[in-house]
Amino acid sequence: MTDILLVTTTVAERADADRLARLLVEQRLAACAQIERIDSVYHWQGALQQSAEWRVLFKTTEAHYAALEAALLDAHPYELPAVVAVQAHTVSVAYAQWVHTACRPPEGR
Repeated sequence: MTDILLVTTTVAERADADRLARLLVEQRLAACAQIERIDSVYHWQGALQQSAEWRVLFKTTEAHYAALEAALLDAHPYELPAVVAVQAHTVSVAYAQWVHTACRPPEGR
């Protein structure tokens, strides 16, 4: 097991996906964010829904998860955003080191 987490959320608008990705990477809560178009089927307010959404996948560490979740929930446009973290079972050593370095605040902060 590693301490690298893959955290996903979804939004309706590409602009929101871009904004959330930039916000969390700029704050160094995530090493990177990937954005992809998806179709979602779900129950909401008693009805079956289907909509196009944007999934944002953040790569972070367990140590940064609480702050990442708080920032994501604060900035998210949905009433009830999905925030799901999955622990990466196996990650290459070099990539895990990069995630740790990228999530670390710059020197002097």
